Amino acid sequence: MHLTISHSRIGDTLQTVIALIALSMGTISSCLADEILIGGATVSVTPDQPVALWGQMSTRISAGVESPVTATVLALESRRDGQSTEQSIMVACDLVAIPDEVLLKTRQRVTELVPEFPVAKIFLSATHTHTGPVMNEGIYAIPPTGVMQPTEYVHFFAERVAAAIVSAWTKRKPGKVGWGLGHAVVAQNRRAVFDDGTAAMYGRTTENKFRMFEGYEDHGVEVLCCWDADDKLIATAINLACPAQEVEGRSFVNADLWHDVREKLRAEHGSDLHVLAWTGAAGDQSPHLMFRKAAEERMMKLRGLDRLKELSRRLVAAWKEAYDGAKLEKLSDVPLIHQRDIVELPRREVTGREWELAKAKLADLSKQTGMQTLLWWHGGVVRRYEQQQAGTAKPYTMELHTIRLGDIAIATNPFELYTDFGIQMKARSPALQTFVIQLAGPGTYLPSQRAVEGGGYSAIAESNEVGPEGGQILVEKTLAAFQKLWATAK
Repeated sequence: MHLTISHSRIGDTLQTVIALIALSMGTISSCLADEILIGGATVSVTPDQPVALWGQMSTRISAGVESPVTATVLALESRRDGQSTEQSIMVACDLVAIPDEVLLKTRQRVTELVPEFPVAKIFLSATHTHTGPVMNEGIYAIPPTGVMQPTEYVHFFAERVAAAIVSAWTKRKPGKVGWGLGHAVVAQNRRAVFDDGTAAMYGRTTENKFRMFEGYEDHGVEVLCCWDADDKLIATAINLACPAQEVEGRSFVNADLWHDVREKLRAEHGSDLHVLAWTGAAGDQSPHLMFRKAAEERMMKLRGLDRLKELSRRLVAAWKEAYDGAKLEKLSDVPLIHQRDIVELPRREVTGREWELAKAKLADLSKQTGMQTLLWWHGGVVRRYEQQQAGTAKPYTMELHTIRLGDIAIATNPFELYTDFGIQMKARSPALQTFVIQLAGPGTYLPSQRAVEGGGYSAIAESNEVGPEGGQILVEKTLAAFQKLWATAK
């Protein structure tokens, strides 16, 4: 069964969980070297009232729930001679991004429930569904009544996710892990390049001036599987280099393509299967069709599918391809190492021309109504330029989590990271298989150099806190962390 926590039951649930975790910490007997213990939990983070939906430039208030949004926890621990040697807590969330405040509040709540819990080993990541709740104040013009405010939702979310983390940790038991690789065409590079060298997100490919797509696509589907001691599949993580934003413009809460994937896998492997959706480096990717639309739509119609079901069909087929290999190599005694580093990256410099253009936009928008989100967006460029000029601009500080689990490597970043950077990490990694998880933080695009040269949304100053130079530094620091993991485990 999934962990589902109601307001009326949360106090009793947490008291029970705290008692169980205290018991588990003191009674696990001596076990084999590097034995892996696994726990999982899935909790609904679907708001119980209307909310503003995050991801577009205009305010949308939810008119209902088309599919629940969830947070899924995977808790791992390694033990040697009965002693805990490492812990790692991974939480995948149906959200646009993970604001710093959300991670902080979740960790604080876990600490309140279980003092001395290793909260630095907790990371949260987002699927980037554009039909999940807003979590930041001040970006959207949200009605003051009849709608759950962002601050209220953050509290709601942190309470539930913290309880799920503690539950997953409490339930951890000896198990086995395995990994595999499948392939699915879900992502399409969404930046069209034209004959004058300019680029545009979702640019019209039917125009005569269209020449190419700007970058590569990564159709690999990296899969991690976890079984209990009786070989029952209890959790799986699916790493796809594509955001979950096929239905991004709707005014309903919706987990996008991942809901149907979860339902299909649970129908085959049990309703209590925990499915973590990890979004890979995909700042320039989207599931939206960029060309061959008529042929694609005809095939979906002939098969009786809508776009979400078509995408989930491909993903489930890729998962099965990976699972067929992974289940042949189930391992119970693999190394687990979780590193957390604080990394500073140079901020993208705002030019004088960009500052002037942003100020002109602000002057024009301030004369109109309903422009709060765009005012906030362009206003950020003005503030950053003024900080540069005053000498008060600070580097972008982020958490970098790198994990070795057997032969696989996992790395996080807080950005909508262009796929070029993720491919570098995978190609140069010492691991057999590498999982790159973006949006383990507050977001903002991190573009390639060719994207900045082409311009357009996602590659302009308004879209970027960090530019290509910082992206390459992130790649090198991630790879250095991987090398350290492999050196440590030798």
